[in-house]
Amino acid sequence: MKLFGTSLHLQRVHDDFNLQALWRKIVDRLCHQHKLALMLSACLYLGAPALAADPNISVSITRNIEVIDGAVNSATDVLVTDSSPRDEPSLYALLNAEFAADRGDMPRALTIYKQQSFKENATPVFERALSLSLRGEGFESSLAFAKAWQERNPEHVPAWFYVAHLALKAHDYNLAAQTLTLILRDDPRADLSEVLVGIYPEADEDRRELLAALQLIDSKQNASLSVLKAGLLLQFDEPKMALVHIDRALVRQPDYVPFITLKADILRKLESPDVVTEYLSQARLRSPSNKSLYLYEIRYLLDLGQSRQAWDLLLNANGRFDDAEITLLAALVSLDIEEYSSADTLLNQLAKSTSYLDQAYYYLGISAERQQRFAQAKYYLNGVMQEDLVLAARKKVVAFELNDNNTEAAIATLEELRQQFEMFAPEAYILQADILWQQDQKDKALALLSRASREHPDNEDLLFARVQLLDNRSDYVIKRTLLNHLQGLDPNHLAYKLSYAQLLLANNRQSQQGIALAQAIVQIRYDDPRYDNNLHLQALNVLADNALANDEYAQVISYLQTPYDVLPTLESGVLLLRAYQGLGNDNQVKILLEDLQKRFSFGQQNVNDRIQLY
Repeated sequence: MKLFGTSLHLQRVHDDFNLQALWRKIVDRLCHQHKLALMLSACLYLGAPALAADPNISVSITRNIEVIDGAVNSATDVLVTDSSPRDEPSLYALLNAEFAADRGDMPRALTIYKQQSFKENATPVFERALSLSLRGEGFESSLAFAKAWQERNPEHVPAWFYVAHLALKAHDYNLAAQTLTLILRDDPRADLSEVLVGIYPEADEDRRELLAALQLIDSKQNASLSVLKAGLLLQFDEPKMALVHIDRALVRQPDYVPFITLKADILRKLESPDVVTEYLSQARLRSPSNKSLYLYEIRYLLDLGQSRQAWDLLLNANGRFDDAEITLLAALVSLDIEEYSSADTLLNQLAKSTSYLDQAYYYLGISAERQQRFAQAKYYLNGVMQEDLVLAARKKVVAFELNDNNTEAAIATLEELRQQFEMFAPEAYILQADILWQQDQKDKALALLSRASREHPDNEDLLFARVQLLDNRSDYVIKRTLLNHLQGLDPNHLAYKLSYAQLLLANNRQSQQGIALAQAIVQIRYDDPRYDNNLHLQALNVLADNALANDEYAQVISYLQTPYDVLPTLESGVLLLRAYQGLGNDNQVKILLEDLQKRFSFGQQNVNDRIQLY
């Protein structure tokens, strides 16, 4: 079994079948042959760095090194001579094959190696041939070769493992089942873990075929096959049968974590959460030093919404294991359940690690924000320099400055971001233009975006942000030109389509193209990968706004009443209010107006009343 476990990975290593041992045999034999053959081996030795450190080979070759000149020119003539016994592999032929493989002539190398592998005592040659076949041919060809060799050598057990693995990789499940049956007949508890590595099919049809083939194999005593069956059965929603197989595997390996967690996955389909958590707790208590079991149980508790219980277990794990990921997770759960003192302690502990400093600072900023310690929050968030966190951190700092009506500080933060992180310059320009627009400085915002577009001519976000600031009527021609350009770059971009629909309807309330574009977005189902809740609502607002302009008040209510009840926004509420006013429904107008005033301070001077489109 060890031979199989070692040699299954031959396709990834050039010399795994012990080239040094083969070279020793070659040198010993060539020493009794023509001097030119010895010179040829010397040439090959010089090109094989892996052998240079072997003093035994070096001594036998360097004595004749002075006669190397001209040897290579006669190499082919020497290699055709075969003085080895007919029923054993020819060392000269193997040298020829290695030369071919080294030159990249894989077909020649494979032809020679495969031919030589069918001779007597040729197991290493077979393994080398299979290694080259896996590198130079498909799984089907490698399988055909391995199967033919195994049939010629039926007592060679490792070959069964090769054939089983390759049959599984090639989706020949009948052959795989036959071969696995042979293996289990020889050793019912054989370790099949290497055979099953990387063979799990992606397609459901292949998985069903694999499961059908495995069901014909008696795997009661084999943990590897029992687990594979259990996983497939669980995937096909047969948890009861899956439980039978995983229990068989656990009898053999009761403390193996992947088996334990697979059983937990199965129990989640069959039992109550209390039963699952009890099973996990018992497994964790049996293996108190196993971090993976802690993490599985913690994540399960979080999935159940039992954050307090997960937090208690996280604090336990944090005290037991010196692990930054557990500390970070404990801090995040502390934030989630508003245990800010615990969160701050854990995050300050995490900040001592340079690898986690930025994450610690980011979440210390979040903690300070939630405790309304905004100066402290800005301090931590300004200290974040990790690329995947810095943009979100600076956006929060900008929001804090704007809440304090400190526009200059907000813009300064964005300018610094552009200088420190060139990759975020477009986003920083867009955010700065948004601030200028909110301050009724539309011309400055447009000028800024125009300059940014010249600096970053291939950035679509900048171009689209500029489009959004252009007026649908006075800037109709340039806006339409830019939108056509954007749609040419990305014809399936829904935001571009919706903006184009707005432009068309703003200039022609009867535009069928504009209505069709907006309706197409509204009709995208929630389970469609293209679905975007925000775009869906914006499209409804576009259609409602157009209906309102055409005095179709009932249509406006049909579009927006339900969305407003579920997810109220200021824009939807204002459109609904105007529709009820148009219908003369004073009672509904009063109710909706009070709701708008309560939710959005509607009618007061508030910067949040402005509707932003990007």
